[in-house]
Amino acid sequence: METALTRLAGVRHPVVQTGMGWVAGPRLVSAAANAGALGILASATMSPDRLRDAIREVRSRTDAPFGVNLRADAADAPDRVQIMLDEGVRVASFALAPSAELIARLKEAGVVVIPSVGARRHAEKVAAWGADAVIVQGGEGGGHTGEVATSVLLPQVVDAVRIPVVAAGGFFDGRGLVAALAYGAAGVAMGTRFLLTSDSTVPDAVKARYLAATVRDVTVTQAVDGLPHRMLRTELVDALERSGRLPALVHAVRRAAGFRRLSGLTWRQMVRDGLTLRHGKELSWSQVLLAANTPMLLKSAMVDGRTDLGVMASGQVAGVIDDLPSCAELVERIVKEAEEVLTGLDGLRAAR
Repeated sequence: METALTRLAGVRHPVVQTGMGWVAGPRLVSAAANAGALGILASATMSPDRLRDAIREVRSRTDAPFGVNLRADAADAPDRVQIMLDEGVRVASFALAPSAELIARLKEAGVVVIPSVGARRHAEKVAAWGADAVIVQGGEGGGHTGEVATSVLLPQVVDAVRIPVVAAGGFFDGRGLVAALAYGAAGVAMGTRFLLTSDSTVPDAVKARYLAATVRDVTVTQAVDGLPHRMLRTELVDALERSGRLPALVHAVRRAAGFRRLSGLTWRQMVRDGLTLRHGKELSWSQVLLAANTPMLLKSAMVDGRTDLGVMASGQVAGVIDDLPSCAELVERIVKEAEEVLTGLDGLRAAR
């Protein structure tokens, strides 16, 4: 199934596995890439040295193209970009809009730049700066998210820009892929659906928690870091929503110390990253620290299996997913179903 996305990224199918922290590691990324999708390696939870090793591990597992997701506002973003350039990574994905200068640097080196956005104006901005494509996430998507549904946001962006648009938020099967293509998208990006595969390294107990969730168990809260964050409702989420400022601050400092040791960042860099998120928003200092170390909250669940102590970012689709296929099985199933739906639509048109 060829689209503008497959031609741009050099992949077989118009499907993207998103760069989820602690989830999108070498095993999942290489499995997605081997399945014909665009696998995206999450770098925000890695030290620079670990990022280089992870890129090399992915390459040892697959000859297919893959990308790396970066935080454009991170203090060491230029160093991580240089690692990507040194290692010959083909695609750069961004959770926040990169600067025009950063886009130019990557494009000059032949890297495809695909930022993620949650609003039409953001898509217009990065397109004007030279981005090659854009991932548009509607409110159904997991992690930090907006209020506008994909079915409303996607056509707005498709009409506003002249670069390939990839739809994210609420996709998990071939019917969704066809719907996105009908809106004018060049493909779909999925996080939760790839998290819930046999190739994902997320502990089985955590996967079971996702599979048991209903649509109503997926909530949006600002208690974690002051920003709208879609995740499964857990004991920790309930506790953060009930706690006062002092307990939240103590909790944030403890978590921040752990993330500082793992990431190699200094306290100054962590606070700077947190303040970047605070800019223009009414965040408490405990939320600033939580914003800087939210990766540790994710690690507790996604790596350590502590669903009682961690947060589990999740799209609403968790409530309709009930199996754990391999990436190869998943992508094959999505493409086959999409082709069947398109064939059915052709038959409907011919019958008129």
